Amino acid sequence: MNILVTNDDGIRSRGLRELVRALSEVGTVSVVAPDQERSGTGHAVTMHRPLRAVEISGIPGAVQAFQLDGTPADCVKLGVEVLLEHRPQLVVSGVNAGPNLGTDVLYSGTVSAAVEGLIMGIPAIAVSISDHSEEWLGLDKAAQLAAGAARAIMKNGLPEDTLLNINLPRLPAEEMKGIKITRVGIRRYRDFVEKREDPWGRPYYWLTGEAVDMDEGPDSDTRAVKDGWISITPVRFQLTHEEFMKELASWNLD
Repeated sequence: MNILVTNDDGIRSRGLRELVRALSEVGTVSVVAPDQERSGTGHAVTMHRPLRAVEISGIPGAVQAFQLDGTPADCVKLGVEVLLEHRPQLVVSGVNAGPNLGTDVLYSGTVSAAVEGLIMGIPAIAVSISDHSEEWLGLDKAAQLAAGAARAIMKNGLPEDTLLNINLPRLPAEEMKGIKITRVGIRRYRDFVEKREDPWGRPYYWLTGEAVDMDEGPDSDTRAVKDGWISITPVRFQLTHEEFMKELASWNLD
């Protein structure tokens, strides 16, 4: 199996390197990842400037590796279309430092890279841990789970419009309760904007936010991870609200 590994934390991320190591026991791994941190870029693609890819070495387990001055979605596009010698049969994005739960999937460069794989007809996995610290709590377990999921996909396949979004709680592996198959919850943010001034008196802004888990249903990804479970969610990019189509057709929209 030819596997493309990418992320949004950048080519130097410890999470990416651990993921490559684990997946190299499953198949032939190639890497195309951003040259720097690209978290929160969603599904952005670069269309108004050229992209530059540099082949690098020093990632154990990878047969090819490139750093790209673009977004995670760019990495998958160029990897599949131009950079890699063989078309990947699986895209794996991660391991992300920080969870991608609920509505995070719409902001996440990690998940969007996996979605780009689906758009290109390639099965995909996104994997994240809940630890933002230097400790990377749960990283080994996350990489092992990604490898296990890759083997399962190789055996069973996935629906063509579906990826697996894997999230681990911020716990040592031995304290995690197990795996729950979950749905995407609702996770909104209380935004904070901090206004500052540069030395010339011109304003600039820092945008931050605090997560607010709105959907605490027992089968939601947000609740599962909060309660110490590993969440695996089958995510589709089909966004149509089909149940509402008939009613919408009855509206006078002229």
